[in-house]
Parts: sequence; C-alpha cells; structure tokens
Amino acid sequence: MKKINIVFVLLLCAVLHITAQQVKMSYKESDEDFINPERGFYIPIGTTASNFKLLDEKILKTYHSQPQQLSGATYKINISLIYRAYELDTFKNKPLSAAFLNNLQKDFDAVRGAGLKMILRFAYINTTHGGNCNDEYKICPPYGDAPVAIVLQHVAQLKPLLQKNADVIAVMQQGFIGIWGENYFTDYFGCATNEGTGVIEDSSWLQRNIFLKALLDALPKNRMVQVRTPQIKQRFVYGPGAAVNSLPLQLKETFSAANKARIGFHNDCFLASEDDYGTFYNYGNSTTKRDTANKQLRKYFEADSKYVAVGGETCDDAFSPQNDCAPNGYAQIEMAAMHYSYLNAAYNNDVNNDWDSLGCMKTIKQKLGYRFVLKSASLPQNIQKGKLFFVQLQLQNKGYATPFNPRTVQLILRNRQTGKIFSFAFKTQIQKWFTGKIQIAQSFSLPSVIPDGKYEILFSLPDEYQSLKNNPAYSIRLANENMWEESTGYNKLNYIVTLK
Repeated sequence: MKKINIVFVLLLCAVLHITAQQVKMSYKESDEDFINPERGFYIPIGTTASNFKLLDEKILKTYHSQPQQLSGATYKINISLIYRAYELDTFKNKPLSAAFLNNLQKDFDAVRGAGLKMILRFAYINTTHGGNCNDEYKICPPYGDAPVAIVLQHVAQLKPLLQKNADVIAVMQQGFIGIWGENYFTDYFGCATNEGTGVIEDSSWLQRNIFLKALLDALPKNRMVQVRTPQIKQRFVYGPGAAVNSLPLQLKETFSAANKARIGFHNDCFLASEDDYGTFYNYGNSTTKRDTANKQLRKYFEADSKYVAVGGETCDDAFSPQNDCAPNGYAQIEMAAMHYSYLNAAYNNDVNNDWDSLGCMKTIKQKLGYRFVLKSASLPQNIQKGKLFFVQLQLQNKGYATPFNPRTVQLILRNRQTGKIFSFAFKTQIQKWFTGKIQIAQSFSLPSVIPDGKYEILFSLPDEYQSLKNNPAYSIRLANENMWEESTGYNKLNYIVTLK
C-alpha cells in the first residue's frame, strides 16, 4: 500500500510540475464563410458515356479559388466538392470500354490537380418517359437500367480505378440501379411501383444486397457508400425482413472497416414533402405490403446519420413553409438532426434561394459538415530534450456533422530560423469530434535530432493520403481569426517556444 501511495504522489507531482510550466492561450472565433474539404455546397457536373465531356482542370481550379454563383441562384458558395455523375448509356449490355476507363482516370487527375474532391455516382439512364401506366408520377416502364450481371461486371471493372483514386473520392453514391441511379424505377432489381409488384420482394432485396456488397468491396475500407433511403441500409444490415425500427449504428461500431459502418445516406428530396417523396417509406418485401413509416425511418436516420456521410439536394418547394428558415420552417433543425455535410448548389434553387432571402443561408453554408473553433490551448513555457512536454486544446464543433473520412491530427514545431518542421500525431479520431465541445490532451517526447532554438507551435489537420497530405487545399482550416496559413494549410497557435 505504501508503494502504491508513493507512486501516486510522484505522478501527482509530475502532473503539477507540468501544469505549473504551462501557458494558457485564448483564441477568437471567426464568422467568415470559407472553404474546407469534403463539406458545403457542391457543383454538379454530369456526362454521358456516348458523349464523354472531360472535366476541365482550369475551370475546376476557379471553383476552388473564388466564390461561385450558379445560374438561378441568388447566393455565392465556396467549393471543395463536385458531384460527378456518369451515365453509362452505351454500356447497358456490354463491358465498359478501355476508352471510357481512360477518360475516367483523366477526370480523377483533373479533380486532384484542382484541389477538389468528388461525390461519385454511376447510372444507366437519367431520363424518363410517360405512357399509359398506373404510376402516380406517370413514369412508365421499361425504365432503361442494366441487368444484374452487367452491373456487377462494371463494378469489378471500376474497382482498380476506385482503389487508385480514392484520395479524391469524398464519398460514392450507390447509383447504378434504376433511373438516375436512385434505386427505384428499375427493370431488374425489383420495382415497388404499381407497374411492378408493388413491393420489393425478398429475392430483389438479396440481389440489391449482393450489389451493394460488391460496391463496398470495390472501394478501400476507409471510404463510404451512400444509399438513397434508410430502408436500403436496414435491409442490407439485417436482411430482407428487416423492420423499419431496426437498430441504428452504435458508437462502438462506428468509423470502422465494417460494412454497416461504411453506409451513409443521400437524400435527393430534402424536405420536399412529409416523407421527402418516399425517402422515409416502407417498400415492403415478400411477406409485407408497402406502408408509411415516416416517423420510424426518420428516427433511424437521425440516430445512424451521426456516424456516416450524409448529403443530398432539395428537389421541390411544394413543402413550404416547412422547408424554410425558422421560425416558420425547420430546414436548419432538420440538417442538424440528420447531420448533413453537403447539399447541391444547383437544384432546387426555389428552395435554396428562400434560405438566402429569409436569412439563414449564411448559417447553413457555415454549418454544413464540420466547423471547428479553437477556444483555448495550454502550451509549454519551454521544452527540454529528454523530457515530456504537454499540450491541451479546447475546441468546439459548431457544424452539423463530423468529418466522415479519417485524417491525421498533428502538432507541428517549426524552427524559426531554418523553417524545418517536426510533426507529432495526436492520438484521437477526428471522425468522433461530434457537434459540441472537444478536448484533446497529450504529452509528447522530443527526438534527440531536433536542434535547440525557437519554434512556432502549429496545429495541422491534413488529408491522410500521401498524395494529398502536403497540399493545403486538403487541410482543415479552423474557424478562428488570424490563424490560417494558406501556403501550408497549418493553423497557427500564435505561440513561440524555446527548445533547449
């Protein structure tokens, strides 16, 4: 017992000694709207396989370098994301060609050269036709997507490129199935319209699950796939018989290589109707009928979305004033509850422009995804070789979500005379920096090779990929005044320490 007490006293003395040699720094929050990776409003850019139009790196660079105002919009946006949609119109019954795959690689290269990332989707048909059918929207079959075997073949062909270029893929949407790749109006994967069986039968859910598993396997384990409705995820995780009140992700399961932790959501009719035009709807199976499930599926979505990538677009202004700013609407409340990281800047601007005119657009632009504010830091008065030094940072995430892709969190020491840097990794998982207060604290030891001198202390949140980690366009900027160093992507703590 005496030995335990002595050890405790020694540890307490060491902690008190370190604390006594710390300097408390405070930082001022910025109200500026600025670019940060993998979040915010995106610009959609589509192309067809039959008339492939390559992305233009020069144009993409202008997206990143200056605010953009799209046609029909009353507001400007800062861009770190594009939505890239590929319509595989000429490949519905054959393999993807070498020319198409080569063009796809050129697109990835252009995005990387411009300092952007892409939201990626493939589909076989993006147009509809009417006719004498019973569908409530008068969208009639045949719909024009591709057979199951062709889809799986194409995913296998795309896998090497997806693996190679995952650094510039923010997230991939499931796509492929049905018109627009939205997994509803389909000829081959089970159609729940009145022109089909009226439900998605078990055999079709199983086919969909095989396809989604193949798509998850085609991407590296650090990247997510977004599905169009929460029920698609439920029936992948729990099988075709999954109930609409199935259990969402639990904290211990999150941000891992497990498939269920890698499935997010894209809602392409955000606040367009009571159930977002069928987003929150039960499409049945072999033993149950279609049915409303708005409350249950919204509850599931809210809980699960805290841990996955969420984005989408508005598609109709009919659900007004509910889709407006507060106090008459609840657009911001919905974005926060469902942890939105991005939205479309081009569609539907009847809705988006209302946010601008009603006064909440600036807040939405700031809060989509993450927004980290450094409140204070406890930093060492000096650093001695052979001894530990301690750093503690108090931050706040004022955004709707966390970064959904992993990245490193680094403390940087930069020699004031030579400019040489030495980096130290914090043991923290940035994907779990949820909305609210964040504290990271750690002791570090210095390697003997670091020369004596005066050093600036900086904070860095670079991309985890070697190809991007030294590119400041892919580093996270804190929402503070007089801290961002644009040339390096470092956040300056505005503090100099002596190393001896």
